[in-house]
Amino acid sequence: MSNASPGTNRISTFVFLVVLAVYALSIVTIGLAIYWYYESPEEIMWIFMALTGIISITLATYVFMQSRRHVTRMKIVPAQVMTTIECKKCETKTVREFQRGDYVYKELEKCPKCDDKQMITAIYKEVKEKEKTYPF
Repeated sequence: MSNASPGTNRISTFVFLVVLAVYALSIVTIGLAIYWYYESPEEIMWIFMALTGIISITLATYVFMQSRRHVTRMKIVPAQVMTTIECKKCETKTVREFQRGDYVYKELEKCPKCDDKQMITAIYKEVKEKEKTYPF
């Protein structure tokens, strides 16, 4: 099961509308090519119109497929937020995941080593370096 939020597996509405418009115009162009072929088959214009329609449909299909592939590769990974807890007396340092209600300089329970109060000294997002991919 994926961690993607609802709606992230959809292509952009703008891209979808552009592809749909190109499909419609391509069908009209191919229709005009057929009409011109039956009206005057000796003229070459119908060939250019048919090729334009076919090429447009091919490119629109390519753009649609690439945008779908891009959406399936896109992963939204929530950031991992960490909290650093320190004891001022014995200088013990503990790192744990952020919990709701954490803030810097918040006093927490007693230190397990020296029984002095611990304090949150830092809250930060853990950044993972992306793997470098080479085209070859």
